[in-house]
Amino acid sequence: MTRHRKLIIFLVLGIALAGTLAGGVVILASGRANMPGGTTSAEAQPAAQATAPAAGARVNRAVVAKGALVPVQHATLSMAADGIVSEVLAKEGDRVTAGQVILRLQNQRQQAALAEADAGVASAQARLDTLKAGARDQEISAAQAALDAATARLARLQEASRPEDLAAVRANLNAAQAALQQLYKGPDKNTRIAASADLANAQAAVQNAQAAYDKVKSQPDIAMYPQSLQLEQATNALDAATAHYNELFAQPEADRVAQAAAQVKQAQASLDRLLNPATAAEIAEAAAGVRQAQAQLDLLKADARTEDIAAAQATVAQAQAARQQAAVSLADTELRAPFAGTLAAIDVRQGEQVSAGAPVTEIGDLSSWQVETDDLSELDIVRVQPGQTVALTFDAIPGLQLHGIVGRIQPKGEKKLGDMTYTAVIQMEDPDPRLLWNMTAVVNLP
Repeated sequence: MTRHRKLIIFLVLGIALAGTLAGGVVILASGRANMPGGTTSAEAQPAAQATAPAAGARVNRAVVAKGALVPVQHATLSMAADGIVSEVLAKEGDRVTAGQVILRLQNQRQQAALAEADAGVASAQARLDTLKAGARDQEISAAQAALDAATARLARLQEASRPEDLAAVRANLNAAQAALQQLYKGPDKNTRIAASADLANAQAAVQNAQAAYDKVKSQPDIAMYPQSLQLEQATNALDAATAHYNELFAQPEADRVAQAAAQVKQAQASLDRLLNPATAAEIAEAAAGVRQAQAQLDLLKADARTEDIAAAQATVAQAQAARQQAAVSLADTELRAPFAGTLAAIDVRQGEQVSAGAPVTEIGDLSSWQVETDDLSELDIVRVQPGQTVALTFDAIPGLQLHGIVGRIQPKGEKKLGDMTYTAVIQMEDPDPRLLWNMTAVVNLP
């Protein structure tokens, strides 16, 4: 395209634009001249500028959102273990204290496990205490006596038999044998004769006393007569003579015979040991017994080894850990209130099966309330700040208006019906006693 042709095109466009502007001015002037009151264009221009918003400006409007009234402190509670409900100790609407048991599962198995764990702790602790305390005096004395006996036995085996020892042992054997034979033989002849004579004399004395008594027995005060006393004494003497006679002529008692036979056997064994010198094997065995007794005594006198105490302490710690686990398992069968509050609902009954983690009740502290709203769009949330004062109304209580303060704002939005919404928590001031959990609240922000 030539330079001349470009110049012509620019001139044509300029003329057309000028004509358009001129026509617009004429129309605007005509319209303003026809306005009521005959307002001129010069008068109307400032009013138009005052009412029209600037390009890109946002019109301020009040923020209104709906929310739910909830306690500041509330929780949904569930069991930590599976089981069957044994007791429901509170009902819906009850106010409970922190730590109060709300319901309990059947826990016989957990109680038995805890008792067993307690016994394990006690046993392990006793073992540790025994190691630390060392041996008792009685145990050391017994070990010393065992060592002395073992030493004496070894010495007796090692030394040769002496004539006086043989004589003494033979005498003991003879005496034991004689005692055993005497049990079977019974008393000698003279003793038998004397016992028989004593018995006959006692019988005769009773007969004489009885005859004398019979002569005066019809007397009213017979008990005061000497014949009564003489008869009684004669009767007692006869009983004693009869018992002595029966003892002499009776068969020997089995236990006395067994005891006498054992003494004979022991005396014979002592004689055999003296007559037959100990062999090398017997002496070696006796020497080993001495060493064993000495080692046992030394072990009792020595302090417990560090390794043994450490092992016992580890056993105690292990038993305590098992006991703690058993206690936790038992505690898991109870549902306790984590804080003081009111039970809003209980969804289980006695005898029902519950699963761990499944909600069974809700608890809240109804002394303080807050409003949670997730009805703030991204256009509204930018106008809400923590600490901002808001007005609260309630659908269920017409005419009630309370004040609240924005406590916190959730920093992350969520999609809700296609819009990005944000959650804010409003702290209430001076709540009304008519308020109830989950009432609908309207939040008004200026």
